[in-house]
Amino acid sequence: MATVDPAVTAASLHRTDLLIGSALVPAQSEERIEVISPFTEEVIGSIPRVAEAEADEAMRQARRAFDDGPWPRMAPAERGRALLRLADALAERKDESALLYTLETGVPIGTSPALGLVTDIILRAYAEMAIAGGFTERRQWLGSDLTVRQEPVGVALGISPWNAPVPGISFMLGPALAAGCPIVIKPAAEAPLSPRVLAEAVVAADLPPGVVSILPGDRDLGAYLVEHPEVDKIAFTGSTAVGASIMASAARRMVRVTLELGGKGPAIVCDDADLDALAGTLVRAGMGNSGQVCSAQTRILVPRSRHDEFVERIVAEAAALKVGDPMDPETDLGPLTMERQRTRVEDYLEIGRREGAKILLGGGRPAGLDRGWFIEPTIFGDVDPAMRIAQEEIFGPVLCVLTYTDDDDAVKIANDSAYGLVGSVFTTDPERADRIASRMRVGQVHVNGYGTCPGQPFGGFKRSGIGRKGGPEGLAAYQETKVVQRHR
Repeated sequence: MATVDPAVTAASLHRTDLLIGSALVPAQSEERIEVISPFTEEVIGSIPRVAEAEADEAMRQARRAFDDGPWPRMAPAERGRALLRLADALAERKDESALLYTLETGVPIGTSPALGLVTDIILRAYAEMAIAGGFTERRQWLGSDLTVRQEPVGVALGISPWNAPVPGISFMLGPALAAGCPIVIKPAAEAPLSPRVLAEAVVAADLPPGVVSILPGDRDLGAYLVEHPEVDKIAFTGSTAVGASIMASAARRMVRVTLELGGKGPAIVCDDADLDALAGTLVRAGMGNSGQVCSAQTRILVPRSRHDEFVERIVAEAAALKVGDPMDPETDLGPLTMERQRTRVEDYLEIGRREGAKILLGGGRPAGLDRGWFIEPTIFGDVDPAMRIAQEEIFGPVLCVLTYTDDDDAVKIANDSAYGLVGSVFTTDPERADRIASRMRVGQVHVNGYGTCPGQPFGGFKRSGIGRKGGPEGLAAYQETKVVQRHR
């Protein structure tokens, strides 16, 4: 593996303090949570195990900051300028953040800087929304003068995923701070190192006391925070099963929720599509970050008339991917982030075989990589829409190729899913693309491409979640609407 800068190792891999109430304080417990490299399978870092008393203190400070502190009462433009200071502080350490992200998750070093760019875009977008204002609107109604105000919802809790730690946090942190909400964030225990850089950026940005706390930890800590009486709003990104549990807990107390959950993205390839142009795009859309992406396009729907020529191209593209050391700039796919995740993917590979699907490529661990939690790029053919591998989120570098007869059949198969997060359609006919996109039951549709648009609303239909993150819609999720009516 490539050499890690010793200064970065000493500064960032082992921590003994926590960000509580916008300040770094010594951890109370000597217990540690170890961070394991998915490439070497060795311990590379550790973080304090957060005690319940520390979680309580973070929540108390957030409540004081909301009830009595300056943050919710600042002019929105002032909060926006503070967000810009935070973005600047984080940008100064973008290389360190990208390196830590690679070390803790296994995402290739050639990819990780792009996620830092996503974070920067999100924070600056919400800063600009706050600076632009628009939180108060004057209206008239039936002879009365109305003031419609968008006010902060209260104390927010953000629970972010391990597959994109800092970008995932930024979708919560940016709108919460822009709206005026103090926020307590729980990053995943599997990927706590890059969020630590964010914690230090918060201190450098000189945010008021109580406004931001970052408490990395395991599921027990997450469950404790979800039930905490000080929480007014929960934002969660992760599995549908955990999201449903959070929603049930929040319902008992009428706590507001934004849930961005699982996906099983359908990509519809029309019979007029340019197969040479789209094969590489679809491989990246389904296997980027080793398939550990909720928006991954993992169900590839192709017309029966062009099945063979499509399969030939997509198999060739996937076979050319370089799998290996995530610190090598030439690597396309690194390991899966956790051993349990590799076990899950291997279980699905066996399920696919038993169901009768045909392995066109891969199907196991790559030769020559005896260490690290790797899975080969895998493509299943002869996949029936009812098979588990076509219905359930695998979260690995596994694509399923399904066939259809006409556009109506393609849309029916695409919508035959419990999920509805992101889909795509490939055709040379713009009107055909619009017709198909309008019928797909997903929160976002890409036409003739795939990528992220972090400044715009993102979320899903059905079991892919509740609400939207990103864009003005993401800001609204941290606000309550108040109407003041002056009668004449």
